[in-house]
Amino acid sequence: MVVKTDFSRKLFIIANYAFLLAISLLCLLPLIHILAISLSSSSVADAGLVKLWPVKFNVSAYEYVLQNKQFLHSLFISVKRVLLGTSLNMLLTIMAAYPLSKEVSAFKMRTVYVWLFFLTILFGGGLIPTYMVVQSTGLIDSIWALVIPGAVPVFSVILMLNFYRNLPKELEESAFIDGASHYTILWKIFVPLSVPAIATLTLFSIVSHWNAWFDGIIYMNSFDKYPLQSYLQKAVIQKDPSSLSSIDQKLLKEISSKTMSAAQLFLGALPILLVYPFLQRFFISGIALGSVKG
Repeated sequence: MVVKTDFSRKLFIIANYAFLLAISLLCLLPLIHILAISLSSSSVADAGLVKLWPVKFNVSAYEYVLQNKQFLHSLFISVKRVLLGTSLNMLLTIMAAYPLSKEVSAFKMRTVYVWLFFLTILFGGGLIPTYMVVQSTGLIDSIWALVIPGAVPVFSVILMLNFYRNLPKELEESAFIDGASHYTILWKIFVPLSVPAIATLTLFSIVSHWNAWFDGIIYMNSFDKYPLQSYLQKAVIQKDPSSLSSIDQKLLKEISSKTMSAAQLFLGALPILLVYPFLQRFFISGIALGSVKG
């Protein structure tokens, strides 16, 4: 059946595409501008002559970054944090969401636990009490200080439990009849069926851990233990001289702080830009977590 599109519908479609295009450009143009600066000569970059295309193409800024051991070390710490943090986030999210997705008749304390989880979204202990807890548990100056305090993402747990509640109950009932345990049902039935949801929440977790910078500055006493975003905040935003190594001092005569900062910022965002396309195909089906109620 062919549906005719009237003028108002066509106008809405055009306006919708124009709006989405504008939003996309607002996201892409700053990144393109940073890339253009990083690939330009220091003189034209400092003069503000670079817009969206490199002027006097120069890769000295990237040579600096690749020779900067502190930048590479911070990059390694961030990768380590993402691997540990995301793995722990998803493991605890899956295991917490499964029992909370059950009916009250199957799990009598379900409502109480759900509210306890939900209250942590509304109320927090604050910066100082959180720091005191991390310090008293001996996590200061450890990679675990960046991972354990946010090990259970409550928002992800709520989304996942709603996704589980929408799965056909007949699958679980038939598995129980065949003698399957809760662990078997979770890992053999629920997890394979929730790959889109897991991929979407994994993307959220990766971006959250990769972009976090404040906790690195608070919990790490040594500059050598900063994750990448904390390093960039000190080296690029605050321009902390302690972040400059001996090789930086030599290259500062050949490159400007503007092109150097642009190269570091672009390389800091590049891993997320590379990871996103691989998870995008799950994103559309996973974004509507718990939206359909049966």
